[in-house]
Amino acid sequence: MRCIRSLTILFAVAAGLRSVPVHAEAAPKLQKVTFGLDWVAEAEYGGYYQAVATGIYQKYGLDVTIREGGPEVNNAQLLLAGKLNFDITSNGFLAFNFVKEHIPFVAVAAMFQKDPDILLAHRSAGETSFASLKGRPIAISADTRASWWLFLAHKYHYSDSQIRPYDFNLAPFFTNKKLAVQGFLTSEPFLVKQKTGHYPVVLRLDKAGFDGYAQIIATSKKLVATDPSLVQRFVAASAAGWKSYLDGNPAPAFALIRKANPDMTMALLHYGYDTLKKDGIVESAATKTMGIGAMTDARWRGFYDQMSDAGLYPRHFDYRAAFTLQFVNHQSAGQP
Repeated sequence: MRCIRSLTILFAVAAGLRSVPVHAEAAPKLQKVTFGLDWVAEAEYGGYYQAVATGIYQKYGLDVTIREGGPEVNNAQLLLAGKLNFDITSNGFLAFNFVKEHIPFVAVAAMFQKDPDILLAHRSAGETSFASLKGRPIAISADTRASWWLFLAHKYHYSDSQIRPYDFNLAPFFTNKKLAVQGFLTSEPFLVKQKTGHYPVVLRLDKAGFDGYAQIIATSKKLVATDPSLVQRFVAASAAGWKSYLDGNPAPAFALIRKANPDMTMALLHYGYDTLKKDGIVESAATKTMGIGAMTDARWRGFYDQMSDAGLYPRHFDYRAAFTLQFVNHQSAGQP
């Protein structure tokens, strides 16, 4: 249902000084914040909607407006134009590509510790692994073609001749038993089962060794330099929203999500929510000690080494320019 957003808008060098965590009570008044998603409202963004619905953002002195993304929306361009304060970029692969273009954005938190992107295949076709898809038609979006497709193509010797266009509609998958399509772990498997009565073959990108972060919060380098308190409070409040959403009652978030996206069903919301929890997409061993949104240089370096070994980035590439650890990894992160 959602996809990697545009590769044309790219991040740059991380800011320097580490700040002290700012607690909710330190906020003197509400600051208006506009936050852009990379897809329409659904369970995968529940932590942010929970923070709005339960007043968590307000406790951190923030008045947050969430702006949906979608096929016709490029919130990254809006961030570049100053129309948004924060935006989501989908994964670490994109963050590295962002650095290449020297655009003054920076990744400040990673809310997904695992990348939930997947390929779906038909059980009847006997395709049970990424390797078995070699030579088969695979429907992907233009953004995917310029990002994690390159990783899969290198690892499994795919060819661009296999690529078929994907417009986020599963209809071609249902009619062509030889076709594999991109999807998201928290949504497309459920939609296939709803239509066919059984789950498809689900091939997870993270299980293929794609070890980058996902749902990465980005902001401008300028905002990091001029108002680090705002960045810190937004990251900490968002983490607190995720904690409340996953470990408490998600009903407030569900209500706001359905208000923003009336086509969203309760069944799909619960499926997405349960998958986020069951598969440890947000909460991990790292977040237990460092807080939701945690990032480490070692993890970024490992991902960079992996992509460099695949020939996707040069050895002299400055991977550290993609992110800053200034606003994460505080023991109190995620606590209102």
